[in-house]
Amino acid sequence: MNLAKKKSLAARTLKVGKGRIVFVNSRLDEIKEAITKQDIRDLKKSGAILIKEIVGKKKVIKNKSRSPGNIKKKVNKRKQEYVIITRKLRRYLAELKDGGKISNEYFKKIRKKIRNREFRSKVYLKEYIGELKWKKYRNQRFLSLQNWKFWK
Repeated sequence: MNLAKKKSLAARTLKVGKGRIVFVNSRLDEIKEAITKQDIRDLKKSGAILIKEIVGKKKVIKNKSRSPGNIKKKVNKRKQEYVIITRKLRRYLAELKDGGKISNEYFKKIRKKIRNREFRSKVYLKEYIGELKWKKYRNQRFLSLQNWKFWK
């Protein structure tokens, strides 16, 4: 006799796989007459339906403990520092650009330098921008002086 439907009903009711359910041969008639989930539960209680133990490797959930010198923590800390500094510098640079204190060309160059971690902090960025402004001013002044000498 085919008891595949009964086996799937038992699997659903008892919340196990079909392969783990075993019917006792001497009580197949009772199993055959079982229609409801409650019937299946009663048969399990009475011992007509057995559930096999899990075969194979069981998943062992292990809490991973890390040693103090684990590289993963260092990398994450470094990354966090990078993200914080980068956001701070980019915010400051955007303020300068919106205020018209820095040109689009310099904005792009400095942004690349921020990405490459050339500035340790906001102070270093301010210093670099100050140098750029000084160089620009000096070049303009130098060129204007050269032109003046040339014409005289």
